[in-house]
This record gives sequence, C-alpha cells and structure tokens, in this order.
Amino acid sequence: MPAKILLVEDNPHIQEANKKALVMRGYRVLEAETLARGRELLLKEQPDLIILDVMLPDGSGLGLCEEIRKGSNIPILFLSGLREEKEIVDGFESGGDVYLTKPYGLNVLVKNVEALLNRSKDIPDALVKGRLNFNIISNTVTCDGKETGIKTGKEFDVLFYLAKREGKIISAEQIYEQVWGQPALGDDTAVRNVVSKIRRKLEISDYTIATEHGKGYVFERG
Repeated sequence: MPAKILLVEDNPHIQEANKKALVMRGYRVLEAETLARGRELLLKEQPDLIILDVMLPDGSGLGLCEEIRKGSNIPILFLSGLREEKEIVDGFESGGDVYLTKPYGLNVLVKNVEALLNRSKDIPDALVKGRLNFNIISNTVTCDGKETGIKTGKEFDVLFYLAKREGKIISAEQIYEQVWGQPALGDDTAVRNVVSKIRRKLEISDYTIATEHGKGYVFERG
C-alpha cells in the first residue's frame, strides 16, 4: 500500500507541483489549504508523513507541529519562505524533522520524503536504558514510570539517537546531520541548545550526556 502524505499548503501552484511530484513516485496525496482542514485529515486519514507550510491563513504550522508532537512521532517536513536562522531553528524546536526554504527543487523535496519514510520504518516501538524508557509511539521518555518532560521532537530525537549509541562519542555534526537531516555547516548552536535542555531533564535519571571537548557528546551513566 502506498504511503499517504498530507500536504498542508495554501499556495495552489506550489500545492499542485508538490502533488504531481509525489504522485509520480507512487505516493497517495491528501491536500489541505488550512490548519483546520489539515487537522481534520490528520485525524481521519492518519497519514504516514506531513508536508507543512509554516505560514497559513488560519495560523502557524509551528503550532500544529507542536500539537502533533504531544502524541505522535509522524515525520513532519516544513516548507517555508522564512529563511532566517532563528526561524529555521524555531521550526526544528517545534518538532519538525526537515525544514526546506522556498524556493526548493522538487527532487530535493521527494528525496527528503523518501529519507523520512525510510527512517520511520527502522524505528522500534521502545528502548530501555537503565531507569529510562523511550516510547517511540508517544515520543516521550519516562524515568521509573514518571515523565521527564522530554517530549518535543528534537529533544526526543537527539536523546534517542545518542542512547542507541551508548558509550560512543558522537560529534555535533553527526547529530545535526542525522536528526535535522541536513549538513551542519560548522554551526553547532542548535545541537548545543537541545543537549542543554535534555541534560536538565535527565537529572532525575541514572544517565546523562557528557561533553568530550573538541570531539562531541556521549550518552552514559551519570
């Protein structure tokens, strides 16, 4: 059965071009022009991936992404004309997996969709590390059954990526490329900010993320 992709975009020309490119690759495409319609289709159709514009007539796609991340790990790809660093970081911090700025190539869009769908197939339902339990379905981490507060997309994804490689030093560049899905280009600000937030929330557990100066980060028992 072909993967279902929900396109939430208010520009009809962009919507049509994206739809044609994805249908040609065999995907089933659902279309929405507003956040309200996007929510409706999300609940009714349960798509495998969402392509979400940031600026929509009835609000911001960032808000919808944050809502989704409270209970789902569905891949979310942002499309936006907003291209400042802070605007892109906001997209990732809201829980987005990929952020493409307009204009973009349709082949680039399709390749990102393929990568996100393939990555989601390889994720197990759960992972246990000491007193920590990673629930991939709800996108949350608990410690001794209690919520740690690690729920947003990038916090969960970074911690999960490091936890699967316990004891290994992983560079900021590797983390950014794997979790954010694009080259780091020498700027590790986004990774440092996320790691800092995770550390505070791991204080109740038996694990931490240590810094190996000049090398990267390592998930280890605290």
